[in-house]
Amino acid sequence: VPEGLESLKIRYHGDYHLGQVLLRQNDFVIIDFEGEPARSLDERRRKHSPLRDVAGMVRSFNYAAYTAASHITAEQSEDSVQVETAIGQWETEVTRTFLQSYEAHVRIAGIYSDWDQARGLLSLFMLEKAFYELRYELNNRPSWVRIPLLGIADLLE
Repeated sequence: VPEGLESLKIRYHGDYHLGQVLLRQNDFVIIDFEGEPARSLDERRRKHSPLRDVAGMVRSFNYAAYTAASHITAEQSEDSVQVETAIGQWETEVTRTFLQSYEAHVRIAGIYSDWDQARGLLSLFMLEKAFYELRYELNNRPSWVRIPLLGIADLLE
């Protein structure tokens, strides 16, 4: 935690991404609270910063954008630049809206003493998540390695 940042550690999802969120009757339902399967039960039960879940969701937006762009451009290669631009704009807007909403709610809840400092911690957790994804993709889906690699490059810029 950055010096001077007061933050609460809480129980958190541990594997929060778009695949864990269902839309039901115009509301969202979060599922599968068992945490990251690759971690031990002891690790999954520890309290952490909720920013780890926020980082997971933001990285999930990146995966969704990349996957959509790949599927669409494979079918319609002549429109690939326009499609990638539109999907990139979608990712930027979804991420901005998600983080603005999160910030507004955590300010009310008092989870962080300083949201600007908390954003630095969020960046660290996003980088950590991208490296986790890289290891996962290398072991399970080598053809997807490009997604976390591009994410790592973007985060390091």
